[in-house]
Amino acid sequence: MANDYVITPPAVSTVPVRGGGRFPVRRIYCVGRNYAEHAREMGHDPDKEPPFFFGKPADALVTNGADTPYPSLSSDLHHEIELVVALKAGGSDLTREQAEAAIFGYAAGIDLTRRDLQSEAKKLGRPWDMAKGFDHSAPIGEIVPAGGAALNRGFIRLSVNGELRQDGDLSQLLWAVPDAIAFLSGFVELKPGDLIFTGTPAGVSAVTHGDRLDGEIEGVGTVTTKIA
Repeated sequence: MANDYVITPPAVSTVPVRGGGRFPVRRIYCVGRNYAEHAREMGHDPDKEPPFFFGKPADALVTNGADTPYPSLSSDLHHEIELVVALKAGGSDLTREQAEAAIFGYAAGIDLTRRDLQSEAKKLGRPWDMAKGFDHSAPIGEIVPAGGAALNRGFIRLSVNGELRQDGDLSQLLWAVPDAIAFLSGFVELKPGDLIFTGTPAGVSAVTHGDRLDGEIEGVGTVTTKIA
């Protein structure tokens, strides 16, 4: 039967697309420590590390410039501006060329992190889920269709209340977009509707109630939210 759900099915999370329409989101993957200076500021050696990944739930997205509630159980919320890749195709064990062809478009996103919870999880050898995958932890701007092209340069910036905090360039990515996608596809089968947050440059720091976050990526667009 078509309507044999025992509860009302959850809504599909979507992101607006420049030019019209909405992109339905299946999963959100995030690349950890993918900029050398950010890896160093977090106390790690970027030269010794292959890419690693963590996730956020699809309904953690905050779209259309909406406010972001300050999360519970944290007093150290950090911003991380990131290039987000939206996939129109997928597969397992993709080549670099297949990975690049799977790209639908790009957006500017913010990976919000409960840094105090993450630090405690690291200390105890526990997963990062509650530090990274909490409600409203992924503000995102509109997706810009890219026609399968990979971005490899362009500024990536974030300001808080008009003060520049993060200022990097996509050319500083340790693992370029197609390489990160291909590497990830060795762990899981990627599918249309997946989003990949590709890492953040140096300059991450805390935000608090009332702060306005404005991110921008050259050739992609902006993301804006206020911590409510």
